[in-house]
Amino acid sequence: MAGGKLTKKRKNALRLAVFAAGAAFLAIGLWRGEFADVLQKAVRICLECIGIG
Repeated sequence: MAGGKLTKKRKNALRLAVFAAGAAFLAIGLWRGEFADVLQKAVRICLECIGIG
């Protein structure tokens, strides 16, 4: 990595690694049921913004 340049092969490998990590974290969150907590908090925030909650 002389001069801070990445080769195309390394850049693609880095992209794949980041994508795989993101997919793994998404799958773990779904498996643990965390989507329900996120949805509940989002609804609460939206209701507070419009003055209902």
